[in-house]
Amino acid sequence: MQEKDIENELIQKLVDLKYTYRTDITDLDALEANFRQKFEALNQVKLTESEFERLLERIVSPDVFACADILRNRTSFERDDGTPMNFALVNIKDWCKNSFEAVSQLRINTSSSHHVYDVVLLLNGVPVVQVELKNLQVSPYKAMQQIVDYKNDRGNGYGNTLMCFLQMFIVSNKSETWYFSNNNSQHFNFDADQRFLPIYQHATRDNEKVNELHKFSDSFLAKWTLAETISRYMVLVASEKKMLMMRPYQVYAVKSIVDCIRQRCGNGYIWHTTGSGKTLTSFKASILLKDNPVVDKCLFVVDRKDLDRQTREEFNRFQEGCVESNTDTGTLVRRLLSDNYADKVIVTTIQKLGLALDGTNKKDYKSRLEPLKDKRFVFIFDECHRSQFGDNHKAIKEFFPNAQLFGFTGTPIFDKNSNYHQIEGTEASYKTTESLFDQSLHEYTITHAIEDKNVLRFHVDYFKPDSKNKVKPGEALAKRAVVEAILEKHDAATAGRKFNAILATAKITDAIEYFDLFSEIQTERSPDPEFRPLNVACVFSPPAEGNKDVKQIQEDLPQEQLDNKQEPEKKKKALIKILDSYNKQYGTNHKISEFDLYYQDVQKRIKDQQYPNHDLPHAEKIDITIVVDMLLTGFDSKYLNTLYVDKNLKFHNLIQAFSRTNRVLNDSKPYGNIIDFRGQQDQVQEAIKLFSGEGEQERASEIWLVDEAPNVIGKLDEAKRQLDAFMKSQGLEAAPSEVPKLKGDAARSQFINLFKNVQKLKTQLDQYTDLDEEQKATISDVIPKDDLQGYKGVYIETAKRLRDVQNKGGDDMPPEVEQLDFEFVLFASEIIDYDYIMSLVSDYTRTSPEKREMSRQRLIGLIASDAKFMGERDDIEAYINSLEVGVALEENEIRDGFKAFKAAKNFRELNSISQQHGLAIDELQQFVDRIIQRYIFDDGELTELLRPLGLGWKERTKRKLALMNALGPLLRDMAGGREISGLEVYDDAG
Repeated sequence: MQEKDIENELIQKLVDLKYTYRTDITDLDALEANFRQKFEALNQVKLTESEFERLLERIVSPDVFACADILRNRTSFERDDGTPMNFALVNIKDWCKNSFEAVSQLRINTSSSHHVYDVVLLLNGVPVVQVELKNLQVSPYKAMQQIVDYKNDRGNGYGNTLMCFLQMFIVSNKSETWYFSNNNSQHFNFDADQRFLPIYQHATRDNEKVNELHKFSDSFLAKWTLAETISRYMVLVASEKKMLMMRPYQVYAVKSIVDCIRQRCGNGYIWHTTGSGKTLTSFKASILLKDNPVVDKCLFVVDRKDLDRQTREEFNRFQEGCVESNTDTGTLVRRLLSDNYADKVIVTTIQKLGLALDGTNKKDYKSRLEPLKDKRFVFIFDECHRSQFGDNHKAIKEFFPNAQLFGFTGTPIFDKNSNYHQIEGTEASYKTTESLFDQSLHEYTITHAIEDKNVLRFHVDYFKPDSKNKVKPGEALAKRAVVEAILEKHDAATAGRKFNAILATAKITDAIEYFDLFSEIQTERSPDPEFRPLNVACVFSPPAEGNKDVKQIQEDLPQEQLDNKQEPEKKKKALIKILDSYNKQYGTNHKISEFDLYYQDVQKRIKDQQYPNHDLPHAEKIDITIVVDMLLTGFDSKYLNTLYVDKNLKFHNLIQAFSRTNRVLNDSKPYGNIIDFRGQQDQVQEAIKLFSGEGEQERASEIWLVDEAPNVIGKLDEAKRQLDAFMKSQGLEAAPSEVPKLKGDAARSQFINLFKNVQKLKTQLDQYTDLDEEQKATISDVIPKDDLQGYKGVYIETAKRLRDVQNKGGDDMPPEVEQLDFEFVLFASEIIDYDYIMSLVSDYTRTSPEKREMSRQRLIGLIASDAKFMGERDDIEAYINSLEVGVALEENEIRDGFKAFKAAKNFRELNSISQQHGLAIDELQQFVDRIIQRYIFDDGELTELLRPLGLGWKERTKRKLALMNALGPLLRDMAGGREISGLEVYDDAG
């Protein structure tokens, strides 16, 4: 089926859905005339030509966020007589009463843009949805890339016409349909590596995907649903000038809570797995309740101080100033009694709420709250399964008889896990989640999230000790054996320290012992020049000693509360020593009296880990954080991928702890890594079965856990065989050196896809920590190290070439190239960073003359095979070739020499540009230096730079475009890969 046929079928479907198909709207003039008619009718006004021009000038903007805000609110502009006129673009009060129209093959001809849009949906004449279609043979990803390319094209209709009001894009090839929100350029990019665009597939309430275009249209494009999606279920993040779109399961959860309140049908809980975005869901529910006149107050209740702060920050990120800090129980009580609209939604801890309702409290907060007893309160509890909540549940229900209670949990309490407590060696009874909250309102389990690729699967390595360290399942190994195993496995588990890890221990004394052991064993190994020590931190709560902050931190840390009752001074002394070590490592000044600041710093370093090292030097990173209870619940980081387990875990605690590792990043993080030192295979299987969701138990393990190593090795072998067979089919040997001989872009595209599959499987196996020597040898036989490096180099070179073909487009582009998704993140090593390369160049200068050519070729091959050096490969190679034979140089001399080499090259290029455009070299150099110093490009400074040339406005505009086209690559090279804000305005301007 061809693209035109799919388009015609979609138009007919929209007509069936009561959209008006406007065959007369095919260009910008017709689009504006229709908008003017709808605008005048809605606002009951007749505009003059000059007023309509001024209206367009007022509302049309390249700022997507500003346009989204105008669409949802009333605003004003000045009429001819100087009076202000308040207006709305759509019927804000009742979105369904707007007109719904569809247009096809809309051509927006601006001064430099001639794009044609397949189908555009208009709300009251305002373009709000663009549908981009492809035929069945083309991946919808190509439509996504096309939209990004359109938006990056200078002069496009998205920034200077009514198309600036687009709220979302839909892409489909009829069988697969995806959608995503519009955004400004810093939040709007798409590639196969990072997938910066959050993309969505529609689903039913039971999480069944709705992919086929007609079914999608019936469900998602029905007029009421589309209006509700835009008006209610898109979130404008003011602090980031960004639009978020809620996922289907989040929408169903919010609707369930709102409907439950409207119908007054009791309490309920939402089972949404850890990592599924519960904060956004609860925020939207809270905000909708804020505007509900029947609700007097909405309290979002968390059970830990750090989550209180984190939730408030997230809520205020979604909507600036929507919740305030409750520094103490007195503040909470004052806000509960306040009639101020700003106090209608309150974020607080269960501890403060419990104190407020405690009749024995000296400050007698409870009697002050008596006037609120009959009010209609809504309580939304985060992670409602935790033990502290049970102590307060009865008090809340008794004091607020008209309240409705809703809970969010990633791991509900069922009968089976109701008697499991997280203090090792003890048991305590929980009430089940259903007994507390009456009914389940919506479920989105980890099984659903893994299938949707919203979270990762797990690889579990059940550590097999040697004969000296044999223990029964659940028993602790000798700690030295654990540390030595971690030191052996860590680089593999974390992809060469690209990611970081948590070591979960059973008790505070164990955590202290582990911290000391790491220090001792790493010191023992330090004389080995190849040993790279790990940065190890340790965090556990100190004895509270009356410190309110520590008390609140400890509220849901039962093991640490219990431990701190025994030998508190000894543990305090150990923590002071740990803090001293941390301060020395990171140049900080943390004190035990301000423990919360230390805890925040540790969390930030885990979250901020990025690669390569020039983003954050390894010295600033934490490789392993030793914990007892902390960080095992409610903590998210994309850069945490490994959990070392030396504590007994079961049921909800096991799933919560494992889930710290499975946040999605990109293909370099294929799964969450669990290395279990307690032999808890039965407990893992039991937890998977319990939390897989009804009807999913049979295949849960298959979904949750990655394939075992032999299966993946088999897939790698088959992928390599396919690559070899393809090369031979082209009359070439199966070798990296033969790839440049491939004839035609179609053949090169096939190589890209085949080798990408090989590399993806190799990346997965590289992070397996349970490979035996025989399996490692098999992998080396399948793809030898030198072959792998060679293939990486030619992959990067070939991919760069084909990407250029893609970017140029054209009707003669082979379909194989059009459909290509490039993956560069798979070809970037954390270990091989800039510093490492400079040290190798230094070693190269010391090589004997007879071996130098071989060393040079290996060095250049290493650079060529790493995607981080795509932009600098030629420069580094040229620098190596410029080094004088027989002159040994130290690493710092190599580094300084390369900087001077690049500076000289950049100056030559800059001098050439200055002569070409008639500019003084010193003024152009100062202009460029200011950009690189701030990583910000200022268009006004560019205007001033060109002013001495005495050009007219049109000529100056052309000159600016030409100059920035010439400077762009040089600026990016000088920025070393960092983004220069504002430079994207001139991207693809030619």
